[in-house]
Amino acid sequence: MIRVYLLDDHEVVRRGLAELLHAAGDIEVIGESGSAQEAARRIPALRPDVAVLDARLPDGNGIDVCRDVRAVDSTIKGLILTSYEDDEALFAAIMAGASGYVLKQIRGTDLVDAVRRIAAGQSLLDPAVTQRVLERIRNGVEQPRELAALTDQERRILEYVAEGLTNREIAGKMFLAEKTVKNYVSSLLAKLGLERRTQAAVLATRLLS
Repeated sequence: MIRVYLLDDHEVVRRGLAELLHAAGDIEVIGESGSAQEAARRIPALRPDVAVLDARLPDGNGIDVCRDVRAVDSTIKGLILTSYEDDEALFAAIMAGASGYVLKQIRGTDLVDAVRRIAAGQSLLDPAVTQRVLERIRNGVEQPRELAALTDQERRILEYVAEGLTNREIAGKMFLAEKTVKNYVSSLLAKLGLERRTQAAVLATRLLS
């Protein structure tokens, strides 16, 4: 039996998912919750084979839960289930170690198949989302010399800084902790030889325009 944990803030969605997975015959739902904090605490203790995680929750998101859970037990596979076709969320999910990222419009039989494949150690990413990400990478222009030292994550944060977003707003968009974003900002300022956030915003606006 494949052991599954469900995280979604809508009870009716969790019930529907549980019934769908139970009906498969080889899948057992061993726990569920509607809270990111509760899930991050319970999943490592229950040790499911697969955790099906809603990307957006009132008290956090499934991507952070995936990252936290896998930091404790890397054998637990994460499947991000979301209503939004969001490239940044896909990048964040990959960085969090998720094995799959699928949209909630997925057919029930396909979701059951996805759980089975992920439990077997395969990687599953929604083609509709990954195709756009790959196109963005292929069509990317050569970056300015000043930005060469930045990681992809730091560059995306720099772009948000140029747009005037706060650390909290950036954290929300990139599914990161606010403290993590603050650390990234400090790192990119050091790499660019700058002291203040406003300087980075001015530089980024000039280089990225």
